[in-house]
Amino acid sequence: MTRHTPNRPGSAKQAPTKTANGPQNAATPARVPTHDLARHPAKDALAWAHTARFYITAAQLHQVPVSELPEVAFVGRSNAGKSTAINTLAQQRQLAYASKTPGRTQHINLFHLGPKAAPNQLWTDLPGYGYAAVERSAKLRWQEVMASYLEVRRNLSAVVQMVDSRHGLTELDRQLLEFVTPRVRSGEVKLLVLLTKADKLNRKEQAESLRKAQEVLADLVTEESDVNITLFSSLNKSGVGDVAEVLHGWAASPEVAEALAAAQAAPDVLPDAWDDQSQSEDDQA
Repeated sequence: MTRHTPNRPGSAKQAPTKTANGPQNAATPARVPTHDLARHPAKDALAWAHTARFYITAAQLHQVPVSELPEVAFVGRSNAGKSTAINTLAQQRQLAYASKTPGRTQHINLFHLGPKAAPNQLWTDLPGYGYAAVERSAKLRWQEVMASYLEVRRNLSAVVQMVDSRHGLTELDRQLLEFVTPRVRSGEVKLLVLLTKADKLNRKEQAESLRKAQEVLADLVTEESDVNITLFSSLNKSGVGDVAEVLHGWAASPEVAEALAAAQAAPDVLPDAWDDQSQSEDDQA
């Protein structure tokens, strides 16, 4: 699996692809020899992703706990395979709930990752959007919830958007991206788009799906942004290890995670790292 970085508009040179083996041209798929799989960093990342466990569910945005952990939000249309992708990444069958009627699951579900005593990342499974079976009033309500979450959630560090590779970024997908676009362009929030169900396309169709999605995402790319896109399949596991590796790279360091866990246990005591960060932010203001 190769991660593709969309070009900025007007750029004649293909942006290099970031892989575990170093930069390479985006037109060349990354291939890992079978005999090297045991030593591939994805193995450690998948073991880390397997630690994902339920934390809390919220029916409304104000019920989502305040946190300092880096938070990764998973978003996507109700039939884009979002819950299946989360379960595949975590190697668990029922971590994320997949309703028999897409669009009926309308809660925000949060999961902790990393050591139980000192979690180092939060995964947030946001309700699927755009399914016809859901009443218009419910659609509008959850659109407002997701807009608010993506625009103002303070510890949101990244968004993983699931897009059906057969259909590409629809108008609804683009509307959701608009909510977080300013934060993506500034580099405050990273963006990774997974073109799901890639196993249903042949190689030519996969390349075309990537090309079209890159054209849409190119408008979000700036010098500060971190925008990537990749093909993904829960069925044949293509892209799973590399995506887990990316997510693992976004986790807090053990030192930060332990400091946050200690601060939560004693909320009146702020870690020194927080004091330094606050002072730095005051200096920049």
